[in-house]
Amino acid sequence: MTYLSVENLSKSFGIKTLFEDITFGLSKGDKTALVAPNGTGKSTLLRIIAGEEVQDSGEVMTQNDIRIGYLMQEPKLHAGMTIREYILQGDSDITAIIKQYEEAVDQQAEDFNETTQDAYMKATAAMDAANAWDFEQRMEQILGKLDITDLNRSIGTLSGGERKRVALAFVLIDNPDLIILDEPTNHLDLDMIEWLEGYLIKSNVTLLMVTHDRYFLDRVCNHILEMDAGELYHHNGNYGYYLQKKAEREQQEQAELHKAGQLYKKELDWMRRQPKARTSKSKSRIDAFHKTKEKVTSATDGRELELDVSSRRIGGQVLELEKISKSYGDLTILNDFTYSFNKGERIGIIGKNGVGKSTFLKIITGEEQPDSGDVNTGATIEYGHYRQQDVDFDENLRPIEVVKEVASVIELSDGSQISASQFLEHFMFPGKLQYTPVGKLSGGEKRRLALMMVLINNPNFLILDEPTNDLDLMTLQKLEEFLLNFGGCLIVVSHDRFFMDKLVDHYFVFEGDGVIRDHNGTYMEYRELKEEEQAEQRRIEKEKKSARKPAPSRSKATEKKRSTLTFREKKELKKLEKEIAALEEKKTAIETKMGNGALDADELQKASEQYGELTDEIDETTLRWLELAEKDEES
Repeated sequence: MTYLSVENLSKSFGIKTLFEDITFGLSKGDKTALVAPNGTGKSTLLRIIAGEEVQDSGEVMTQNDIRIGYLMQEPKLHAGMTIREYILQGDSDITAIIKQYEEAVDQQAEDFNETTQDAYMKATAAMDAANAWDFEQRMEQILGKLDITDLNRSIGTLSGGERKRVALAFVLIDNPDLIILDEPTNHLDLDMIEWLEGYLIKSNVTLLMVTHDRYFLDRVCNHILEMDAGELYHHNGNYGYYLQKKAEREQQEQAELHKAGQLYKKELDWMRRQPKARTSKSKSRIDAFHKTKEKVTSATDGRELELDVSSRRIGGQVLELEKISKSYGDLTILNDFTYSFNKGERIGIIGKNGVGKSTFLKIITGEEQPDSGDVNTGATIEYGHYRQQDVDFDENLRPIEVVKEVASVIELSDGSQISASQFLEHFMFPGKLQYTPVGKLSGGEKRRLALMMVLINNPNFLILDEPTNDLDLMTLQKLEEFLLNFGGCLIVVSHDRFFMDKLVDHYFVFEGDGVIRDHNGTYMEYRELKEEEQAEQRRIEKEKKSARKPAPSRSKATEKKRSTLTFREKKELKKLEKEIAALEEKKTAIETKMGNGALDADELQKASEQYGELTDEIDETTLRWLELAEKDEES
């Protein structure tokens, strides 16, 4: 079944054509990635398909009654809403029922009386009738995996990364038929990315997304759409298959260009002899010459990113951290951390959001002071620090003005010097783009400009904090080539596992509470190690649990009582009531079968075993229900 059809779609901004006559379709269950260079309109195309922007021409058609969920690259959320209000803002019946239940729970907690209790009972009955508890459980699971815990926080107090995660949670919870995702892994830590990978792989949802995360793309997608030089190429396979087919196509194109170049030289010589186009044969040959010329000259116009800057010599001392400690209230980031950096060392930094990775980088560069300990930086060290927030330029300035504010002349690695304009050419900013206001650049173009401003001062110690966000795959490959040949020290914080594994020698893993593990190996090897450690921990816990003697009842004198049930326990109590009723019904049905004399010996034995299992399950479930009901009565 075809879910989406895009026919002859075109879009321009002023004189710049983003794409023209784009045609493709998505069938149910397709998981498709859109791959294209920055500035070619990937995000614009997604916005048009989602109905957020209007095309110049062409048509977007969707299957009747399918629901579309859209995650923008930079989501625009209502600042006055709470997270809970945003998540539950849908118009569906089940959403309305959940809203009523949430309100009833809050009212009962604030003022327990006959009216609020009656409202709570009605809301609970409505939840039961609509089977909304499953929705609630799914919502809690998704929000928990994305580290969204306080649903009463105002959207206006969230960081950009938190807003992106809230918007992603909303799309997933709504469970649409077609999901459109624009850079979904931005602002997610590695645990979140791996969870999202698994979620999308197992889901039967139809997916269209833009992402630069190659591991993510390779695992999730089974179809690649490539926009290149105005053409659209289909690759029915994952990212590895796409790379193979792209290489084959480029090799064939090079062979054709070589033949065209030879033909062009031959025909140019003929044209210079000024043929008189009096016969149909010579006219045909002249037309063919112009087509060959267009093919050859258009190929030579292709630009590639050239990262080439000088770096200063590193002396004997690089960087030494001695017994560094840093805390913010109860959050410990570093605890007596000591490390001495070597020349040319390459370190990747990973860890969950909020464990202090960016603070650690600021301590190294002196932007943040440690609570205790010493930071000793070598006299020859020149830091180049790329920060996520550095992409925020004055949008009225032009790239040429941004560069000239720092330097008019830039030194390259071979000692030669180039102008600011030539330097911009290296970074794929041709003449017209150099004078385009920054506010009109794409997200990837702004990040290229930010990277330029880091490299312009010829650093020998590069610190890159999430450098891959919003960069296209071609730019990423060029950045990797540059960093592989970079002779200085390198520290990278990134959620791009492919990028990290290719560039770094070892990892600092921020595990929380000031614990930093120095892991020598790839990220995938670290994950395997963690899984082994977690499996061992589960085995130990299981042995401890089985060694304990089961207590028949809890002593009220030793058990600390809570004054009231938590929201989660209230939901569990209602769910247990339903489970007990269903189990009792099954038990009664088996009793009837066993008592009517219609079962043979084998069937009777099987029914007897089922009866025993059900009895045990009812006892266990009832015990938990009694525990929660007792707490509820005490409140």
